[in-house]
Amino acid sequence: MSSWIVVWPGMLALGALVGFLGGLLGIGGGILAIPVLALLFGMDQATAQGTALVMIAPNVVLAFWRYSQHHPIALRRTLTLGAVSILVSYPAARLAVSLDHHTLRWIFIGFLLWLVGYLGWQLYARRAKGAPAPRILSERWLPLVSVVAGAFSGLFTVGGGTISSPMLVGLFGYRQAAAQGLGLCMIVPSSLVAMGTYTHAGVVDWQLGIPLAIGGLSTISRGVALAQRLPDRKLRGIFLVFLMITVVLMLPKG
Repeated sequence: MSSWIVVWPGMLALGALVGFLGGLLGIGGGILAIPVLALLFGMDQATAQGTALVMIAPNVVLAFWRYSQHHPIALRRTLTLGAVSILVSYPAARLAVSLDHHTLRWIFIGFLLWLVGYLGWQLYARRAKGAPAPRILSERWLPLVSVVAGAFSGLFTVGGGTISSPMLVGLFGYRQAAAQGLGLCMIVPSSLVAMGTYTHAGVVDWQLGIPLAIGGLSTISRGVALAQRLPDRKLRGIFLVFLMITVVLMLPKG
């Protein structure tokens, strides 16, 4: 009981911080919670990801609802993209819990480094300030984004939102806030499937995950509200800096 009294205030505060950032960036906040859990509590990569999912799953549901109020998504599209992500996220999550945790961490770091490079190129590409990216693909190819988002959600628990938003901006010409909302549509079901898979594998610390989730739910709506007011370029810049900090936190020390 005493350990709960000591741990819960800190986890509630951490959950509030990552919930706000998750709402702001449309990613659920887990991408920050995972390295913090690994560093502060000595969790292996799989357990850190599974514990973060306790917060991520309800956060992405609430964030998607908030974003849909600003950028409505047709029910048929929601169901289609969500179903595609479910089909991919389950085998990806099964693979994640079977991998050596050192291997999984380095794969995660490699993914983040690639994403930082891609977003940096996208942010500083020669285009008018504030102008949307030109559309390269038609929207009939959106399920492919859902495939990628589902795979990363299952494998890393946080990759779906971080990869789907840049794809929607760079390939389909979406504004950043609208891309984050649609990206959340793709990862809501896959996050729930991933949480079930990690729970079944026994790599979830509920004592830490529950206060993370409560803290996140208390602030995520404020993050979504701020995202609607920020210019696209600034929002993408914040996203990029956030990812760079995460990469530094994830690198092995010593």
